[in-house]
Amino acid sequence: MNSLDWAVLIGYFGVMVAIGVWSHKRVDNVSDFFTAGGKMPWWLSGISHHMSGYSAVMFTGYAGIAYTYGVTSFITWSFPIALGIAIGSKLFAPRINRLRSRLHVASPLEYLKNRYDLPTQQALAWSGMLLKIVDVGAKWAAIATLLSVFTGVSLNQGILITGAITAVYCTIGGLWADALTELGQFVIQLLAGISMFVAVVVKLNDKDIGFLGAWDEPALHGHGKPLVGPYGTVFLLAFLFIKLFEYNGGMLNQAQRYMATGSPLQAERSARLSAVLWLLWPVILFFPMWMSPLLVHAQKPDGSDSYALMTEQLLPHGLLGLVIVGFFSHTMAMCSSDANAIAAVFTRDVAPVLSARARAWGERSGLIAARVTTVVFLGLSMAVATQVNSPAFKDIITVVIKWVAGLMGPIAIPMMLGLLRPFRRSGPTAALTSWAAGLLAFWLVNYPISWRIEGGVPLQYQVSIPLAVSLVLYVVIGYLKPEDTPERLAVIERVNTDGDGAAARAVPVAASAGDDVVGAP
Repeated sequence: MNSLDWAVLIGYFGVMVAIGVWSHKRVDNVSDFFTAGGKMPWWLSGISHHMSGYSAVMFTGYAGIAYTYGVTSFITWSFPIALGIAIGSKLFAPRINRLRSRLHVASPLEYLKNRYDLPTQQALAWSGMLLKIVDVGAKWAAIATLLSVFTGVSLNQGILITGAITAVYCTIGGLWADALTELGQFVIQLLAGISMFVAVVVKLNDKDIGFLGAWDEPALHGHGKPLVGPYGTVFLLAFLFIKLFEYNGGMLNQAQRYMATGSPLQAERSARLSAVLWLLWPVILFFPMWMSPLLVHAQKPDGSDSYALMTEQLLPHGLLGLVIVGFFSHTMAMCSSDANAIAAVFTRDVAPVLSARARAWGERSGLIAARVTTVVFLGLSMAVATQVNSPAFKDIITVVIKWVAGLMGPIAIPMMLGLLRPFRRSGPTAALTSWAAGLLAFWLVNYPISWRIEGGVPLQYQVSIPLAVSLVLYVVIGYLKPEDTPERLAVIERVNTDGDGAAARAVPVAASAGDDVVGAP
């Protein structure tokens, strides 16, 4: 990097902070901080939803998969995400929006107290927060490693720089700042991605390799096959099922984008836009990665440094800085949205259970607590990042694919399926049992069982078995031990209809005597 690249990078950081300061004017209460007061345009929500699913891991871990295996990086990652979001645009997006518009909650998990009971809500809240700390820690480690490659700063310094700047704008401006910075980051990503795409095409032409003829080159032998290596049919189906839950709200931050729109219809449009972006845009981003074996020789065994090496070799200064900013934009978008989501879960779901003072928070004190919680979460995730073995990258991609995909299912199953009428019989017993058994299955499959099998348990089973166990138990226990009380049915009815139907009016929406009524005026 030279002074021009540094100017682009510093200018980007400055714009992100400025957006946070400007967004501060739009945040008057907790609802504004966590759900933008339900005033976010559907197109902004859709772009924000799309951007909050990226991180620098795409340019490291997935770049390594693209370098080694080719197009399977798209077929088994962004394609199932696009398909999952498209399905969720009808199945989940409108219902999640009604959590805010009809039940008047600010956290995606806030409704669980009345849909199930308080212990279920707390179990999902605590496990979700802990998983997100580890997940975001891996993202900080990935971007810090890239920063160290390009600038020479240490990993810990890179984690501190990126985390501190993210903390400033997302703490000041809440979800509005997240969405607006993600819009800016999308524009930057567009410019950087197209620049890299054109640079690779020009370089291939210089080598007398055609745009389509490149696939016939020996270095890309087998790279055109959609499913290769450990990423086979079972992995694809498992990943599709996982992403259906994860990217429609199971990881909390995407749920907030649906909640932030003005109506269920706008939430549906938001999801459709995100699905289209996931289907089309990653092809542009992945193409240079697919061509990378023709242009660079990766120094890391897993090829995770291939994209960074290409940017250094192919791009002039200035554009190099823009692509580096693109790396940051992905990670900061995801981490800031996660921080906001976890702050919502803690201040709305956990703190009131732990402290009587928290239950009495007013608008000002609740907003202060939200901002403090955001900073604490970012600090904890940055601390975890310092413990990740960044130079290997294998550990980072392991966290992202195996830990997050494997542990997300047991948390998301009760949260997401609890919104749907067909699962109305499943109550607290089904929810807690499926959650606990799914976590136990993850531990058994990934550790004791894997240790006793030569070569270990295949990746597709490591990520799919916990979710399958949770799903089966949630459905079966609900059938054998139905707990569909009138109060719980009323919650389901209110998130499935826009009108005040008879079922919704028949009973108050409360889990048990003495509980606060969700959605009460």
